[in-house]
This record gives sequence, C-alpha cells and structure tokens, in this order.
Amino acid sequence: MTPAKLAATVLSAARSVFETRGLDTSALPEATTVERPRNPEHGDYASTLALQLGKKASVAPRELAAALAEELGRQPGVKSVEIAGPGFLNIRLDAAAAGVLARDIVLAGAAYGHTDTLAGERINLEFVSANPTGPVHIGGVRWAAVGDALSRLLRAAGATVGTEYYFNDAGSQIDRFAKSLYASAKGEPAPEDGYGGEYIAEIATAVVAEAPDVLKLGEPEALETFRRVGVELMFAEIKQSLTEFGVRFDTYFNEKDLHNRGELQEALDRLREQGHIFEADGATWLRTTDFGDDKDRVLRKSDGDWTYFAADCAYYLDKRKRGFDRVVIMLGADHHGYIGRMKAMAACFGDDPAKNLEILIGQLVNLVRDGEPVRMSKRAGTVVTLEDFVDALGVDASRYALARYSSDSPINLDIARWTRANNDNPVYYVQYVAARTFNVGVQAAEIGMARGDAADFRPELLSHEKENELLKTLGEYPAVVARSAALREPHHVARYLEEVAGAYHRFYDKCRVKPQGDDPITEVNIARLWLNDATRTVIANGLGLLGVSAPERM
Repeated sequence: MTPAKLAATVLSAARSVFETRGLDTSALPEATTVERPRNPEHGDYASTLALQLGKKASVAPRELAAALAEELGRQPGVKSVEIAGPGFLNIRLDAAAAGVLARDIVLAGAAYGHTDTLAGERINLEFVSANPTGPVHIGGVRWAAVGDALSRLLRAAGATVGTEYYFNDAGSQIDRFAKSLYASAKGEPAPEDGYGGEYIAEIATAVVAEAPDVLKLGEPEALETFRRVGVELMFAEIKQSLTEFGVRFDTYFNEKDLHNRGELQEALDRLREQGHIFEADGATWLRTTDFGDDKDRVLRKSDGDWTYFAADCAYYLDKRKRGFDRVVIMLGADHHGYIGRMKAMAACFGDDPAKNLEILIGQLVNLVRDGEPVRMSKRAGTVVTLEDFVDALGVDASRYALARYSSDSPINLDIARWTRANNDNPVYYVQYVAARTFNVGVQAAEIGMARGDAADFRPELLSHEKENELLKTLGEYPAVVARSAALREPHHVARYLEEVAGAYHRFYDKCRVKPQGDDPITEVNIARLWLNDATRTVIANGLGLLGVSAPERM
C-alpha cells in the first residue's frame, strides 16, 4: 500500500465516522497525507487528521482519533492503529499490504512516480539563455543541470512543458564580441572592454576560413561579417556542448525575431491599451511603480531605440500568446533586482504575477581543488566553462552535483570528492545501487531464479524489518516527485535517492536475495527479487529525472 493510498483510506475512514456521527462532512479536506514517524517503533505511518478536524467538528481530537482508529482497524491491509498524545494516529500495515508495493513498482516501470498534480498546466521554462559571446560558464552550467531536471520533474507531475533558450544576438555585448574577433583576426590585442581567451582566436580563425576576404573589407562590413558568422559559430558550439551535457531545448528563440516581426511595438500597444504607458523627456515609459517596482522603466529611448526591457516585455507577451499559462525564468544571482520589474511588467499586461510568472534565482558555484577555487579556464581565460566542468567531474557527476543542492544556496564542489569511487561520493553511492540491483538480477537469472507471474508473488513474505524499511522508502517516491515539482526544487530527488540507497544497502546486508550455496530457491527469495527490482526501478526513474544514468555495472 502506497502512502497516497493509505492517506485516501484514512480520509475515507474519517468520512465514515463523520457520517455515522452526523457530523458536518464539509469540514473534511479534499485530501490528506500520512508521514513516516521518525521513530519506527511508533508504527509505519502517522496521521494528524484527527487533530486537524477536532475543532471543526466540535469533538475532542483524542475522541475523534479513537473513532478513526476503530474504523481504520477494519480496513484491509491495516494491522493496527494506536493513538498517541492529543490525537496522533500511528498506523501499522500488515506485511502483505506493505509488500504488494514491490510488485506495483515493477509493473509500473518507468511510469512509477508520475503524478497528475500539475495536470492541465502549460509551463514555459526558460533557462541558461547565455549570450553567444563565449562558452557556457559555470553559472550557466548550474542552470543547465537544474533547469533540465526541473523540466523532467514538471512533466512527471503532469504539466505540459516547453523548454526555451533565449538567444540574445543584439546589443552592445555582441558589438564587443565582433570587435574582439576582428582584432584577433588582425593579430591585435582585444579592445579594452572586449573578450579574451583562446576561444576568441579559435572563432576568429573559423570566421576567416568561412569568409576568406573578410579582412579586405572596410571596417563596418568586416565587423558585420564577424558579428554574423561569429555569433552563428559560437552559438553552434554552445548548443553542441549543451547537447553533450544531455540538455536539449524545445525552442531556441532569437531576440532579433521580436524586432523583425514588430513584436516590440505590439507589446507597447498592448501596454498602452492597459493604460500604463506615458511619455517623458522624449522617451516612452512603462509605469511599473504602480505595481511595486522601485522605478518606472523606459521602453523606447528618446533616440527611438528600444531598450532591453522592451524586448523582455515583448518576449513575455510572445510566450503568453503561445498558450503558456505560467512563464518560469531561471536567472543568476546578479539578476535579483530583475524580479520586481518583471513582476510589475506582468501586472501591467493584466496578468497575475503570482500565477503567470515565476523567476527563480540561482546562486554562485565554485569548483574547488585541494581546497582552492578553480578559477582559470583553458579556453575562456577568466571563468570555468561547461567543458572544464565536465572534464573535471564527468557528465553524470556534474549533473548530479549541481542538482543536489538548493539552487538558492551557493555551493563549493570539491573535485576530489565528486570523482572518488567510494560512498563519500553521493552520485557513486546512488549509482552503485543501480549497478548492484542489476547485477543481482543477472546472477539470479544465471541460477534459473526468476520473478515469475505477478499473480504468484507473495507480498506477505516481505516481513523483515529491513524489507519493511525499504518498502516504506520506495513508497515515498511519488510524493517526492510531486513535492519537488511543486517547489521547483530537484535537489529533493537527489537527497531522496541517497535515502533509498542507504535503505537498500541495509536490506542487502540482512536479507539474502539469492539462496546460499546449494540451498533451494524459495518463495522468500522470489519475493526479495521483486523488491530488488523495485529498487532498481525507483533508482533508475529518479536518476532519469536528474538526467543521470543508472549504470548496469560500475
């Protein structure tokens, strides 16, 4: 019995008690939850429903708990119910009810853990969106890992998700990039405000190879060639490095399209219709202070040029026009001041900023070796890039390490720890269980031991305390997925997988899956093989949400 099914049973029992006693059933919640007690001696699960409902029903919580306990005790699969404190319910399941979960997980396979908690939501998730002026740096790497994991989580929770990379190919940064390439091609030092690093020389050389006469052109024409071709080459490299990292976007959105299609003017017209536009000092402004921003924002400058914020407005409107109910944008720590203006902008469009727009801020990441930050890149010169990160840790360890921590906390990742082949390395600890569970299945097959038909599975034989502990841990997976998706926090999945790994190791040490020596294969062995395979299913599913492999051998 899963925690969700038990919670539904508790609620059903409460409804029966209310109806029998003539209590107002409108006081009952639409759903409830059960939790695992910290002390296993207190039972398998605990419910606080009696405490929650006592006052509403004008019944002492402990009296209501007694009635609930009596009703629950009659439900199939419930072994006993004890009342603790002012009205807590400590519930124990019988072995068969607990053990059947192993079969259910194996039969569900890759679908186990998927929920419909976000069904009907259409979410646009934008992340990374680094300007094509250089390789993806360490901050972007964090968003690549976390954003991709979040997209998988949201889909597992039932949402329709569109992932997006905003390709900014306009503005002063691109101008400096083109000038840096041009200078490099001529053998000159980069401009004072330009870009350095070996990659500039590489891209400049590639531009010249593609346009051999570029240096014979006048400076304006040459700069335009370096801009156009250089950006194409740089962005192609960014896409390739992200693909190798396991990150693919549904949409790569080009900022120039907003300008070429007249969408900035469309956004301005829409905002004017809403009554939030005013003119001052020859410029066109959006009155965002009406919605909590610290100052009003210029959309079009006095010289007629659009501002970056105008493009932000047009881009947001474009996403909403494409049918997305919620726009989620993941930004680095240096964009914290961006939240107020974006929330106000959504309100100016007539949207509910709390419903239609989310901005997630990620903190800094430091890669550490021997206690010292790794600062210099072989190619970029001043920052650690995606390639540097993967070279140091590998794809799996990089993705797991970056998704393992709350994105709003700075982290220091020690290269030695994350490349160590022992249990001190969290990704190794979890992947080792993936490999061990697979190997147990292989060894079982070699001696002719198979799970057999689901109808012949004997769940009541999984009665050992370590089997029960593992079953309860596996049963929490759907709730972990739903909670992680709702909170936009993939790190809960990683931490949960480490709990599963620990519970499996304790089970494996105490409960033999295969018979020893020439001992016959028993139904207990078969039941434990189901539990072993259920564990591999959960580990593989959870790692898959993080974009990490579940290896068959280590």
